[in-house]
Amino acid sequence: MVEIGKLNNLIALKKVEFGVYFDGEEHGEILLPKKYVPKDLHTDDVIEVFIYRDSENRLIATTEKPMAVVGEFAFLKVVSVTKFGAFLDWGLPKNLMVPYREQKKTLEEERSYVVYIYLDEKSQRITASTKLDQFLDLNPIKFEEGDEVDLLIYEKTNIGYKAIIEGTHSGILYDNEVFQKLEIGQQVKGYVKKIREDNKIDLRLQKSGYQNVDEAIGQLLAKLKEQDGFIPVNDKSPPEVISEIFGISKKTFKKSIGALYKKRLIIMDDEGIKLI
Repeated sequence: MVEIGKLNNLIALKKVEFGVYFDGEEHGEILLPKKYVPKDLHTDDVIEVFIYRDSENRLIATTEKPMAVVGEFAFLKVVSVTKFGAFLDWGLPKNLMVPYREQKKTLEEERSYVVYIYLDEKSQRITASTKLDQFLDLNPIKFEEGDEVDLLIYEKTNIGYKAIIEGTHSGILYDNEVFQKLEIGQQVKGYVKKIREDNKIDLRLQKSGYQNVDEAIGQLLAKLKEQDGFIPVNDKSPPEVISEIFGISKKTFKKSIGALYKKRLIIMDDEGIKLI
């Protein structure tokens, strides 16, 4: 089945002066314009192409790949705003439109936003939306507590950051458990901390317990080696300074340097930590 707005493996049917036609199955023949045709492409060859509609609403193929496809979330930049909506750069010559009805708040030129890309059922055009909640799965049955997951930060709230989990669900990272700088649109690794009775998901950026300490120990040693064996912080340094340098809590930092000290890998004094 050929899917509009996605990458498809299609069979080359015939070559013409202006390109190659592919078998689009229920959509009929689909043209790959000449400028995208590989030199070694022959009839009956199968290649991967992206299918979308051109400015005249015709289905067209390209070997160029967009930054995201239908069914995915992405952080994209607004390149223009018109009476029809905002247009995003998504890596193809034809920009991606966010109609005004799909804007949670009015989008501004030159700013970037997290959007969801979908195929509009009525027009069959590829469209984007910043009204993300309607595209998120509310049933977190695929995750378990402790799972490592890919996160896309999409909103700042008064209690922390909302993140899209594995492109399907939403979760929350609480401010008091975030020890690194986060930006909207940033992609980070995280962990499922808790799945609550109301099906909402709490997240964390660090592993729990001893796993987190073990990871922090490796990070501390690497940082010490980078800094020629000395860092001007110790167990009396403010939590903000520790968070800024290492991206971990002071509690984890103290456990980590305690473990390194017991192994006689570091010495500490009022000036900082020194690698032995």
